[in-house]
Amino acid sequence: MQACEGHRAYLSSAPHYDFPRYRQLVHEITLAFSGISREVLRIAGRLRDELARPDLAQHLARLQEREQEKLQLTAQLQLAQQQAQDQPDVDAHQQEVRELKHKLIKTIEAINEILQDLKYDSEEVE
Repeated sequence: MQACEGHRAYLSSAPHYDFPRYRQLVHEITLAFSGISREVLRIAGRLRDELARPDLAQHLARLQEREQEKLQLTAQLQLAQQQAQDQPDVDAHQQEVRELKHKLIKTIEAINEILQDLKYDSEEVE
């Protein structure tokens, strides 16, 4: 999990954060996600149009939505963790970190459910 390790390294550089290095890491991860997203869209289109499996294409669309949500929550969590580190006496920051971690866990659970549905529905044909 390169993003988490990169963020931990960024936080450990406090109070003189190495933002340029962290920004480069985020850029690289964004490019990778973009490539993966294009490939998933291509596969979903093929499932829908060539293989007559709109159900599986729909699972992939739902999966991408949840992955996008996970990415956004991860970014929010990283900002909240930095605020909690920079201002440890502000309880609201600690509470926000806890709430975002909980939302992230729920999103990961939803992703796992979609993956199970995708697996189950794809095995029906075999």
